[in-house]
Amino acid sequence: MKTKLITSALFAFLFAIQIQAQDRTTVTANSNDISDNLDLKAVASIFGDSEDLADFERRLNDPKIQISNLDLNGDNQVDYLRVIETVENNTHLIIIQSVLERDVYQDVATIEVERDGNNNVQVQVVGDVYMYGTNYIYEPVYVSRPVIFNVFWTNYYRPYYSPWYWSYYPTYYYAWNPYPVYRYHRHVHNHINVHNHYNYVSTRRSSRAEAMYTTRRSNGYERQHPDRSFTQRNNNVSNRHELVQTRQGSTRNQAATGTRASNVTRNTTTSGTRNSTTTTRNSSNTNRTSTQTRNNDTRTLNSSTRNTTRSESTPVRVNSTTRTSPARTEAPARVESNTRTSSTQRTQAPTRTNTSRAEAPSRNTAPTNVSRGNSAPRQSAPQQSRSNDGGSSRGNSSSRGGGSRG
Repeated sequence: MKTKLITSALFAFLFAIQIQAQDRTTVTANSNDISDNLDLKAVASIFGDSEDLADFERRLNDPKIQISNLDLNGDNQVDYLRVIETVENNTHLIIIQSVLERDVYQDVATIEVERDGNNNVQVQVVGDVYMYGTNYIYEPVYVSRPVIFNVFWTNYYRPYYSPWYWSYYPTYYYAWNPYPVYRYHRHVHNHINVHNHYNYVSTRRSSRAEAMYTTRRSNGYERQHPDRSFTQRNNNVSNRHELVQTRQGSTRNQAATGTRASNVTRNTTTSGTRNSTTTTRNSSNTNRTSTQTRNNDTRTLNSSTRNTTRSESTPVRVNSTTRTSPARTEAPARVESNTRTSSTQRTQAPTRTNTSRAEAPSRNTAPTNVSRGNSAPRQSAPQQSRSNDGGSSRGNSSSRGGGSRG
């Protein structure tokens, strides 16, 4: 039984491992998209921590932080991201571009900053339509007013334009190899300021910034690979937000399926264990019954042996009286002769015979003495008759004696 139980447990364990392996393979396949390699919430977070746009560009490309994981040109090195800015009145349009080749750039996202008449500043981080789909927008709500806002609206402010380009980078920068997508996600979340809030919205608040961007957009990678747009990469969703929601739903379904399969495996294992336990108990009961049966048989045999031994070894002594008992009718009895004969005649008693003693369920009648007709007749001495005149036996004795003398 132990062998069957171990075999059932091994089959259940292998079945659970196969289910988990299938789940991991499915999740990994669904995570392969260009938009996975630059988290716009991380971009919004470091924007609020920067002192100016030069500091913001340095944070985007810092090898120690590694905010970006984009490798659009496929050279196995993360692309350098440069920052350029356009300003009109109170609207600042900040464009983040990936440097692919000499004079070839691809926009990946824009940051639209606009101040109203009440000195309230609205910030939106918008993903490029080729990279993230249409209207993929995050609105950061900073826990404290960013320092960079103090620079934007000064009288001497000049729009920032990155001095770096292909093969000409700052001294702090060096290229690094891109991470696998799942590892990048775990890494970049450590550099997002959790005290801020990042709200997803689907509409732009600044129509001026949108109009400014139409004449400033760079799409070198899109022109080289028009078949790799977000719409063609993902037919069933319009932007990355819907893609993430679809993945989460698929992950929940897979988790539920895995849980159900685990429950089935657990139930199968439990049922097998219970059945094995029941079988073991039944086998134990059978063994106990067999043992008890053998013990009972042994006891019966021992009892029969003792009874037989007692019957063979115990003789039955019966006086000359014949016992009429229904239980002992077949047992011959030893007869002792009580008949006394004279000196010339004596009858010898028959020899003792040992026979099996039949065991009677009950003794109904007490033994009765019957006439001793089977024994030899006992001769009695002549009796002296008394005379009518009351003479005694002495007279007879005298006459006997007299007779002897004569």
